[in-house]
Amino acid sequence: MPTVQKSLRIPKEIIKEIEDLAMRSGKDFTAVVNELLEESIKAHHCPGIVFVEGTSGKRARIAGTGIEVWEVVVTYKSVGGDLRRLGKAYHWLTGQQLKTAIGYYGLYKEEIDALIAKNEGWTPEEVRKRYPILVSGKR
Repeated sequence: MPTVQKSLRIPKEIIKEIEDLAMRSGKDFTAVVNELLEESIKAHHCPGIVFVEGTSGKRARIAGTGIEVWEVVVTYKSVGGDLRRLGKAYHWLTGQQLKTAIGYYGLYKEEIDALIAKNEGWTPEEVRKRYPILVSGKR
C-alpha cells in the first residue's frame, strides 16, 4: 500500500507506550503505529472485534471470547450461511456477536480468506513434520 508522510502531534505518554511496544515486539516505531491505526480503524468499523497476539501474529477475535473470526466464518459457510444454524453451533455466543464476526468478514474478506486457506492447508503430514511430539509413540 502506498504511504504518505504526515506530521502529527502525539502526547509524550503515547509516544513512550508506542516505543515500549516497538521494543518488545522487535518492530520499528512506524510499523507499530501503522498496526495500531489499522486495528483501531477495523475496531471502529466492527465494534465487538478485538485483536489478540498469538503464536502466528495478531488475529481478529470476538471480544470476550477466544474465538477467532475465521473460525466462525468457516462454520457459517459450512451451514450454508444460515444464521440460525450458526447460532446452534455457537450456542454460548449472542446473535450480535455472530453477526459482528460475519460483518467483519464482509469488510475484510481477503484477510479472513487467507487465514482460512492457511488453516485448510494443514495436512496430517505437515502436522507430523512440524510437531513430531504429537505422533503417538514419540514422547
